[in-house]
Formats: sequence, C-alpha cells, structure tokens
Amino acid sequence: MPSVPTVALAHPARLGEGPLWSPRERRLWWIDIRGRAVHAYDPATGNDRCYPMPSEPGMVALRSGGLLVALRDGLHALDPQSGALNPLGLTHQHGTGFRFNDGACDAAGRLWVGTLSDAEREPLAHLYCIDAGGCRRVLDGLTVSNGIGWSPDGATMYLIDSPTRRVDAFTFDCATGTIAQHRTAVVFPTELGFPDGLAVDAEGMIWVGMWGGWRVQRCDPANGRLLEHLALPVERVSACAFAGDDLRDLYITTVEAEPAQLSGQPLAGFLFKTRLEVAGVVKHAFAG
Repeated sequence: MPSVPTVALAHPARLGEGPLWSPRERRLWWIDIRGRAVHAYDPATGNDRCYPMPSEPGMVALRSGGLLVALRDGLHALDPQSGALNPLGLTHQHGTGFRFNDGACDAAGRLWVGTLSDAEREPLAHLYCIDAGGCRRVLDGLTVSNGIGWSPDGATMYLIDSPTRRVDAFTFDCATGTIAQHRTAVVFPTELGFPDGLAVDAEGMIWVGMWGGWRVQRCDPANGRLLEHLALPVERVSACAFAGDDLRDLYITTVEAEPAQLSGQPLAGFLFKTRLEVAGVVKHAFAG
C-alpha cells in the first residue's frame, strides 16, 4: 500500500492544478488557475518560485529550452530564468467566454489540450491537437475537458470530461496523430465527486484526482474497476503527477475550500506528496 500523503508545500493555492515533473531541472511545475500563476517547486530545497501570469493558466508542458503555458486564449513560451512570456500565435477557436484547460503531449511532441466555458454547464467545448501544422479541432461536445494521458505502450489515449463522471479511452495512432474507437473506460459513482486530472503508471493503471471526493483514485482502464485510493484531508483534489528520479513520488494538487468549509479543511489548496511502489510513465515535451 502507498504511504499516507503528507504536505509537500504549505502554500494554499486558490485552484492548484497541472503538476508536471521536469527531470532535467528536478523541479515540479504546477499551476494556480484562479491565482493566475505558474509555480516551480524544488523538492530538494523546498523552495517554490512563482511566475505571475496575465490570465488563467490551464496547463503547462515541457519544451526545449523552457516551458509551454496554455493561458486563457493562447499558447505561450515561458523562460524559466527571466520569467518572460512569448506568444506562439496558437489559440482556440471559441472567442470570449472560453479558456484552455488541461492537456498533455504525445510521444511525437503534439499537444492535446481541451477547453471549457466560464459557465462550465453546456457541452460547447472542444479538444484540440496542436503541432507544427497549427491547431486542429479533434472533438466537439465537451463541457469541462480535463485529464489527458496515454497507456504505457502509447496505443490508447485517455480523456476526462468531468461532468460525465468517467474516463473515456480512444485507440491512438501516434504516426498520424489520430484517435478512433471511443469507449468508456471507467465510470465513477456520484459519491466520489467528479474526476479531474489524471496520471498513468507503468502498470497501465490510471490515478485520478477526484474533485469533491477527498481522494486520488487508482483505476483499471481495462475493466473499469476502482482499485486502491489515497485519502486526503481536502475535499477538492484536482490532479496528480509522478515525479522524482525513479518516478515513484506522487505529487497531488488541491483546491481552496469554500469559506463555510475552511475551518474543517485547514490544508485545502496545499501541495501533497506520497511515495508509491509503482512508477509512473515519462511525460513528453512539446516539439513546437
């Protein structure tokens, strides 16, 4: 069984999300969406550097020489040394009232990133694939596009649209950057809240942050079974990522509590960490 999650960083995020391990820097990148900031956490020293953003960051990805940040209406390159942001000229096709949300890169360096509307109620959002050829719309009819990941062999892509309370799976062709043969992989009961961000381990199991569920849930996408879970003292658990030299440290982002619930959740918004027996899979960098 994994160890009990403990506080790694007592910095209360308004909406902690998007943890991402950088092996080169040995840093954990994470974002505070409502706080409009990108953070770089150093596990060796406990230092956390904050990079203020001009709008809400939805996700970050590794990139040669720096970092890719998906802000509300476009992709930007972030220089970790200076903190400078440079727009890449790539945006979604919605206009106002929508923003980029969660995303990840495939083994070929394409970015797969979804959107959501500010209302988060109607299925008006999309999933995009972004590469050197530009921004291609892949899926319509999403409401809150969230966790994206791939099986260890890269043959299956996973996607969460949070209000559906499920993880969907698609066959994935990395050579062409196409998805097909949609199926439902995991369905979560109402009492576990809403699935948010996900991470895939080396055994092919999926770890999902459960918004409203007080946990990270491990699942088997082959048969939909809910396996072990990590209990947290925070109701809104948003995302998780494998980190460390052996990818066996799991970092978990959380979200601030509502004012009426804050007294019962003093650790809401903190960054947590636990040690696992299973390792994660390598996260790929953006090639653009």
